[in-house]
Amino acid sequence: MKDAQFALEDYIHFLTVERQLAQNTIKSYKRDLASYLQFLKGTQLETLNSIDRAVILQYIQKLKDSGKSSRTLSRHISSIRSFHQFLVREQVITHDCTIHLELPKIEQKLPDVLSIPEIEQLMDIIDCSVPQGLRDLALLELLYGTGMRVSELIAIDLADLHLTMGFVRVFGKGSKERIVPLGRSAIEACTDYLNEARPKFIGKGQDTEALFVNMHGRRLTRQGCWKILKEAGQKANIRKVISPHLLRHSFATHLIENGADLRAVQEMLGHADISTTQLYTHVSKKRLKDVYSMYHPRA
Repeated sequence: MKDAQFALEDYIHFLTVERQLAQNTIKSYKRDLASYLQFLKGTQLETLNSIDRAVILQYIQKLKDSGKSSRTLSRHISSIRSFHQFLVREQVITHDCTIHLELPKIEQKLPDVLSIPEIEQLMDIIDCSVPQGLRDLALLELLYGTGMRVSELIAIDLADLHLTMGFVRVFGKGSKERIVPLGRSAIEACTDYLNEARPKFIGKGQDTEALFVNMHGRRLTRQGCWKILKEAGQKANIRKVISPHLLRHSFATHLIENGADLRAVQEMLGHADISTTQLYTHVSKKRLKDVYSMYHPRA
């Protein structure tokens, strides 16, 4: 199938340049479709236009037999669908054989969240008598106070943080920009970090726009951020696995539990689809049920 590789390259270019998707998303599409095209090589098909629904179903069955989860199968099918739709638009193929492909039902797993006392416990354990502690507290306050992703946090520059006006500019998936308000605790923690700690990490001659830096004055990495959270969680004796996404889930859940508008939460989280944000309303209902079961005498 000589035309397949060229078609894939064109599609990846389309995702990168025209749709401007995040690099991790593009890598996911590329990986899924490379696997799909490798399967097609083992068939007797000569062109992409020869592919029919039966061939795709064979590929999906092969993925099932290898033990892939429903979520992974759903992602592969979505990648194949999108690829074939692109091929039809570009007139590489004459028909779309993925129209009636059904996505497997995915069990909705509710995200874990920290309680408000656990959040306070996590913040209180940080030793703010040392520069590293001031940085770590600012990082935690910003993650929980804005709900941003770890990739967004480490990409923040000094110019993106507006403490006097009380907001931070965040660049999300696909480089989409959003403005997220900052609470008093986050503003105070960031002010202390910028005034008292960050200058001590930046050596003479070093020039970096990064907001969060490591002990050597270089931009904090994703791994460095995870390490800070893990150590804080262990010191606070919190049994849940502390991660940036756990703080993101907690941010959204606590807002909705306290009556925040769903559209506003969607905007702050940077969700393209409100159905993603609606998951947190289910989390809140589950927590209400847990409270009822625990405290009502007739529960």
